[in-house]
Amino acid sequence: MIDTHSHLYTSSFDPDRPQAVARAIEAGVRAIILPGIDQANHPALMETATAYPNFCLPAIVLHPTSVDANFAQELTFIEQQLATAAIHFVAIGEIGIDAYWSKEFMAQQREAFERQLEWAARYHLPVIIHSRNSFDELYDILYRRRDLNIKGVFHAFSGSYEQYKQLQKCGDFKIGIGGVVTYKNAGLCETVTKIDPSSILLETDSPWLTPAPHRGKRNESSYLIFIVQKLSELLHKPFEELAHITTQNASTLFQINLS
Repeated sequence: MIDTHSHLYTSSFDPDRPQAVARAIEAGVRAIILPGIDQANHPALMETATAYPNFCLPAIVLHPTSVDANFAQELTFIEQQLATAAIHFVAIGEIGIDAYWSKEFMAQQREAFERQLEWAARYHLPVIIHSRNSFDELYDILYRRRDLNIKGVFHAFSGSYEQYKQLQKCGDFKIGIGGVVTYKNAGLCETVTKIDPSSILLETDSPWLTPAPHRGKRNESSYLIFIVQKLSELLHKPFEELAHITTQNASTLFQINLS
């Protein structure tokens, strides 16, 4: 399995990061992608990636909730990092638009999103997209900029099957499925049953969105097994088959060499 979205570098894991990595490996996790947040969080991300080479794989980004009046300075930092040949990033993410926490800098969020899409195209990197309460705005931009031939994943996908089909008009987009799919009465379950496993990636978003039966506790990559178990139940496919398919999906999208 590959955890395509974990914030393992945050302070939540400071007490037991090595143990959390060991538990992930024991559970069958082959790699963990570390999505970025902003310049302030970048050193911790890179320290974690350096501590676990070829296992913790770094991405870089200006997260939409970090967009403020100084967003141009943040974008300059990202552009400089992307131009540094010594650092290999597997993705630009998580980028996007967040209309849930604040709408104060929506114009800046849209500008930051589009500029980072352009960098993804320039550096031939996939994107990890954050879409909280903002699907229509994101779709409008992605459809307008489909000339960029962007590929990537919609992190923590919570949309409908119809929205998933819309995304396919914009590029090669997978959907990230995490702990929410294990929650009782999750509308996501019905959507997942209509989507081919070739479009699904596994993710935890740890330390958040912990799957049942550990909901309410800190999330971690070893809990991917509970997500695969739920997908196996929903899609009527063996655990091993789904683990293999989603691993191949992730390794292809992010160009991860598991040999």
